[in-house]
Amino acid sequence: MWRPLLAALVLLCAPPAQAEPARYPAPRELLQRGEYLARAGDCASCHSAPGGRPFAGGVALDTPLGTLYSTNITPDPKTGIGSYSYDDFARALRQGVTKGGDHLYPAMPYTAYARITDEDMHALYAWFVLGGVEPVAQPNRDNDIAWPLDMRWPLAFWKLLFHDDRVYRPNPRQSAAWNRGAYLVQGLAHCGTCHTPRGLAFQERALDERQAGYLSGAALGGWYAYNITPDTRSGIGGWSDAELVRHLRTGRVPGKAQAAGPMGDAVEHSYQYLTEADLKAMASYLRSVRPVTDGERKARFQWGKPAEDVVALRGAELDDQARLDGARLYLGNCASCHGASGEGVKDGYFPMLPKNSTVGALQADNLVRVVLDGVQRKAGKDEVFMPGYAGILDDGQIAALVNYLTRQFGNPEVKVDSARVAAIRQP
Repeated sequence: MWRPLLAALVLLCAPPAQAEPARYPAPRELLQRGEYLARAGDCASCHSAPGGRPFAGGVALDTPLGTLYSTNITPDPKTGIGSYSYDDFARALRQGVTKGGDHLYPAMPYTAYARITDEDMHALYAWFVLGGVEPVAQPNRDNDIAWPLDMRWPLAFWKLLFHDDRVYRPNPRQSAAWNRGAYLVQGLAHCGTCHTPRGLAFQERALDERQAGYLSGAALGGWYAYNITPDTRSGIGGWSDAELVRHLRTGRVPGKAQAAGPMGDAVEHSYQYLTEADLKAMASYLRSVRPVTDGERKARFQWGKPAEDVVALRGAELDDQARLDGARLYLGNCASCHGASGEGVKDGYFPMLPKNSTVGALQADNLVRVVLDGVQRKAGKDEVFMPGYAGILDDGQIAALVNYLTRQFGNPEVKVDSARVAAIRQP
């Protein structure tokens, strides 16, 4: 008698079973919209490892806490997100909480993805879970973060202090194009994740144009995400709208800049696929952000001039040994593509070094990173390649080369030493 009663009590006390997501062929238009939005969100850059399957994770992300590894977001039911309901999916993107209740580190830009509308969230869910992405059975890799920083429960308090999970609300005083640009920049494109300075708790100091410091530049993983406010010297105030759109679509604007590192990845995996209208909307919104001046005396792309002699240094003697070492390194490793004068080639494939944002920047981090890692970027029919010298030149040689480049072709006030190169080499 007691066994049936006990069984009934167990059933009554058991938690309700989690419903599996409904499986149905998502409409083609919804899948296409979801794919476009996934590209706008640049999901592939972090969740698709080089040589790996799309969205299967495993990309190493260097953070101040340690190394994080991106997760499998394919619809595999065991190792990916195939068991996620729509509510599970939306909760992860807006609140940074997994189906199992774990808090996600804000390296996953849920602080930006929270702005995504319900309509777009449903399209993204359809693409990732209901028919757009191929499932891949690949277990997630454990993060390399030391105790006690690997504990996630404190993130709940971090979110209470710093996270706003409200969906984007259009500004009725602005145009439709401005609001579209704001929605993309603040949300899916998550520009602030890299370009906005962070506080002591690694929180973004500003989340939109109403807050001071938004998009004013920040160091991130050995790179420096430049100031993209409309300030004429420190930001993009000297760029035309056409140049901004071209940079987003191709990563290359002769006489201004070339995208590399995380920005190069964003061009390759995301921005090149956006419509002209969306790119123009983003440019329109960026024009409206509060301008922030960082102390530059002139714009990054205004520094430098072609070298008349590869060992001539503005303001230095020819017997400067460090200068001569840098010049020799340039001749031996760079001049075959960029030319002894640094003028590159006419079509811009090998860019000119004078009037170049990377060489003229107030921070040499990106220049060091490019010399170390090289550049590899695909956009449309163009493929850009520059070899990296991390395994060829030591820290002292790279410092000498970078100092030659900044003094000869860029901002002569900027210098690095071997210790700084070592720190950038191993962020």
